[in-house]
Amino acid sequence: MVSAYILILTEVGKAAQVAAAVADIEGVDAAEDVTGPYDVIVRAKANDVDELGRLVVARIQAIDGIDRTLTCPVVHL
Repeated sequence: MVSAYILILTEVGKAAQVAAAVADIEGVDAAEDVTGPYDVIVRAKANDVDELGRLVVARIQAIDGIDRTLTCPVVHL
């Protein structure tokens, strides 16, 4: 199992709408509106890195109102 934080930059005024849409996707544990350089932070999990990539590219990035994402996999040091 791999977990990641996905930082999302949205179009102006779309953060709440994007967070609500992302929260409904299977594999997403949480999606929160935040302030700062990104508008939404998502915690997600998948069986492996390839599945995580498909989740981000095919499901999350397809949501209307998203300009850019940055995926940060969790590591256990």
